[in-house]
Amino acid sequence: MNDTYQGDFNATQTTGASTEKKPEGIVPVLIKQVLNSPEGNYQMFDMTFIMVYAKVIVRNIETSSTKITYLLEDSTGRIDAHYWLEEGDTLKAPDVMVNKYATVFGSVRSQGGQKTLMVFKMLPVNDPNELVTHVLEVLNARYKAEEYATKGTSYGDFGGTAAVKSSTDGTDLGLEGKHLAVFQAIKSHNSADGISRSELKRKFTHMTDNLDLILDFMTGEGHIYSSIDADHFLSTE
Repeated sequence: MNDTYQGDFNATQTTGASTEKKPEGIVPVLIKQVLNSPEGNYQMFDMTFIMVYAKVIVRNIETSSTKITYLLEDSTGRIDAHYWLEEGDTLKAPDVMVNKYATVFGSVRSQGGQKTLMVFKMLPVNDPNELVTHVLEVLNARYKAEEYATKGTSYGDFGGTAAVKSSTDGTDLGLEGKHLAVFQAIKSHNSADGISRSELKRKFTHMTDNLDLILDFMTGEGHIYSSIDADHFLSTE
């Protein structure tokens, strides 16, 4: 494994009296934190996050007709990650290579008792300084989460420019019209698996022809992401 960072701190600790709150957004992590995390959305003290992001080395890539499976590694461990394809369209696959660094954004899932990442986005790392910065962001997120849990102070910005915070209804994301209506339907859907593409089409029969384009746009902008497969969506807000 690489020697970027060998820290072993308890960043997934939860307070005994706390209950899981509404997920807040994205938080920087190391792979070991994900592997040691409890079931469900990623938790840090009494904060819960929909998505995580990490700086990793891509050790292996396996492509099938429905998904791409990556073996990702940092100095704290290894984890499998899955990127679901739409109708086998490999042209939409992340532009990353084996034995190169990448930034992975995704949600934590358990499959067969093993933690995995459901990839929302992967980008190549072009500046090695990002690796050092990421470690600092991880440390900062851990201590801010602890401060929030023990003192009740504002949780602030957990991950620099890559983190996002909760939005009320999508209007402050610049969404309007049909995009706003679809976003609100996805955000308000009460399911850990997300709302399906077919259910959205039943809900918005008047925009069936444009719905796929709307979903692609909001996915590309980072407002939503695919969950259990390429046809189920959750809000990042």
